[in-house]
Parts: sequence; structure tokens; C-alpha cells
Amino acid sequence: MGIGTSIFLLALGAILTFAVNASIGGLDLDVVGWILMAAGVLGLILTTLVWGRRRQTVATTTEEPVEYRRVEERRDVAPPM
Repeated sequence: MGIGTSIFLLALGAILTFAVNASIGGLDLDVVGWILMAAGVLGLILTTLVWGRRRQTVATTTEEPVEYRRVEERRDVAPPM
């Protein structure tokens, strides 16, 4: 479940709980709204944990070590003419 879906569930649950005063036979819309809001909050928490772990993962590559060569310049010998 992504962040968008979690926010959608939170909004839908809040609308059902606080804004709708309809009554459907055998179904309490307030309880359905609270359940949807709880699912939205749980989804946000889980999404945050998953994305937080992804950021902590470090990818390493196996490359051959770079070979360094030492270059020395001699100044005690005159250059050839």
C-alpha cells in the first residue's frame, strides 16, 4: 500500500465517520469509517518503514583495484643532446 492509498483511506474513513449521518440496515458507518482510518494510518506507518529501510541500503560494486605507478625524475643526469 502506498502513501496515496493510505491518505485516501484516511480521508474516506473520516468522511464516513464525521460527515455522513445515513443509516444502512445492519451496518454502522461510523465503525466502517474508524476501520478505514486505522487501515490508512497502518498503511502510512508501514510505507514509511519500508521506504526508510530502502534509504539505508548501501550498494557496493566489485571493481578491480586501481594500479598506481610511481614516477621519479632524476635531475643529476644531464639530458642527452
